[in-house]
Amino acid sequence: MADLAWLTARPIAHRGLHDAASGVIENTATAFSAAIAGNFGIETDIQISADGDAMVHHDDALGRLTEGAAHLADLSAAEIKAAPFKATADRVLTLSELCDLVGGRTPLVIELKSHFNGDRRLVQRAAQVLAGYRGPVAVMSFDPGMVEAARVIAPALTRGIVAERYYDHAEWDRLPASAKRRLAWLLHANRTRPQFVAYGVKNLPALAPLVARWVFGLPLLTWTVRSADDRAVAARWADQMIFEGWRP
Repeated sequence: MADLAWLTARPIAHRGLHDAASGVIENTATAFSAAIAGNFGIETDIQISADGDAMVHHDDALGRLTEGAAHLADLSAAEIKAAPFKATADRVLTLSELCDLVGGRTPLVIELKSHFNGDRRLVQRAAQVLAGYRGPVAVMSFDPGMVEAARVIAPALTRGIVAERYYDHAEWDRLPASAKRRLAWLLHANRTRPQFVAYGVKNLPALAPLVARWVFGLPLLTWTVRSADDRAVAARWADQMIFEGWRP
């Protein structure tokens, strides 16, 4: 197994080191620059645009942080970049722009967002961009299909699975209970072969991620660490935390 010490060497800032009260908005160049300045790793999200580019954005649609309301999958990269944020002069970045900004100065942990619909264009684009990137980088996803695709398309690219114990948020209603159990218990591991696990801090300790860590030696990240209680759980059960709303 590849040496992944870089993955757990420093705390990882969730969507960059953002603070809306100070005008630093998540998943922007300003938030990523702040994480680099603070010597933190960066966790971020990418979505696919209508013309097949990888866009740095958490939500499926514009509107929460930006002007507009359309789904990113229905807009070109240029149209997405043209939508202004409501509280900053930043613009939505492409993955290529993010890589240029970071330039290998800190680890990048990139979540591949998925609609669980079999669309693998985002994996293909991410693999294409990251093939030329020389810094420490990993991709991860809640969707085992995306992780399996990453294993096939870009086997040298570090890959992980994101999971939690209880998939009770409304966004998971489309999945049957059996699928949620497979996700929670990492029962896809024989085909995805993740090299690390990122598990919800509210669900630790849990058997599946701890078996992955203790028996199979996979690094265990935990998300999203926001409170003193979360910090204690992360310190006890995980190798590193993905944090938000405070500075370690």
